[in-house]
Amino acid sequence: QVQLVESGGGLVQAGGSLRLSCAASGRTFSTYAMGWFRQAPGKEREFVAAISWSVRRTYYADSVKGRFTISRDNAKNTVYLQMNSLKPEDTAVYYCAADPRWGSTGWGTRAAEYGYWGQGTQVTVSS
Repeated sequence: QVQLVESGGGLVQAGGSLRLSCAASGRTFSTYAMGWFRQAPGKEREFVAAISWSVRRTYYADSVKGRFTISRDNAKNTVYLQMNSLKPEDTAVYYCAADPRWGSTGWGTRAAEYGYWGQGTQVTVSS
């Protein structure tokens, strides 16, 4: 069982940066793949980035590749999303998610593949 709490959202101008954090509780955090998703008003929740639990393989949506970086610190039970060169279209509620189903090297890109979710943090990028 894993509980997730996101933080770090806020209002930033286009071109700026934010770093989101997701603190996890639970002994088995280090064996869970972690993902970040986002949901803008009136839109479906979409995949942003994911990281495996062992070899720290990462995967990004094309819309954020080269601008966002996902990382994790298993000793601190925390996963991060560094967001640079932010654009107004990045405005959304950002959620972190966790699931143990892929073993040490895999991850998912669909929301239905993750069983544990945080409450979300709002990111607003002004033009």
